[in-house]
Amino acid sequence: MFDLSGKTFLITGASSGLGAHFARVLASSGAGLALAARRLDRLESLKDELEAGGAKAHAIEMDVTDRDSIVKGFNVAQDILGPLSGLINNAGTVSENWILDVSEEEWSDIMATNLTGAWWVAQEAARRMSTNGGGVIVNIASILGFRVAKTTAVYAISKAGVIQMTKAMALELARENIQVNALAPGYFETDMNQAFFKGKAGQRMIDRIPQNRIGRLEELDAPLLLLASNACGYMTGTVITVDGGQSLMMA
Repeated sequence: MFDLSGKTFLITGASSGLGAHFARVLASSGAGLALAARRLDRLESLKDELEAGGAKAHAIEMDVTDRDSIVKGFNVAQDILGPLSGLINNAGTVSENWILDVSEEEWSDIMATNLTGAWWVAQEAARRMSTNGGGVIVNIASILGFRVAKTTAVYAISKAGVIQMTKAMALELARENIQVNALAPGYFETDMNQAFFKGKAGQRMIDRIPQNRIGRLEELDAPLLLLASNACGYMTGTVITVDGGQSLMMA
């Protein structure tokens, strides 16, 4: 049921971190991939890696804060790979600042990528899927969409919006045979946070996780494949949390 052979997915934010890992997971299950991000050079490197393993992939330059760029990217993906079966709506950025110090620019930048951009990408995917018999949309949220931590207010608000967006889209798009679910990871080591978790502050955070460790990227594989494959045929509007129990300790 997790076999994705014959299916095509577009992944935003695919140039590094979770997005690049998700691309490898889907490729290993047989999916064709449209790899989308702003850093085309890194996408080309990932594309070459996946094709060396027998996957079909194409690198597409896309800025999720630019609607024209989104439409152009989807057009290219569809022209080269055919109708999309699914979207992994992963592009995002982080921010850490005390509420009283958050600038208008910082607020706008985070919301433009994490929420508005995610909305535009999902909307464009849904429009195309609705004319092609349906599909699946997997929005990448965060446990901070449910709970908050100090200095993460703007990021948390954006991810809470992604969770509500997932539910609202799931409700309206069910009649179009489009399933919309979300994956809400806790803390996983990526290029972006590697240095932090090796420091004292990162270790203090790890000490507060019930399982006393951060996640391994491969522990997201099964939840991702569940939401991307036919195995989730009767699931929509669902948010799967993968965090080692951390969200239980954040109240």
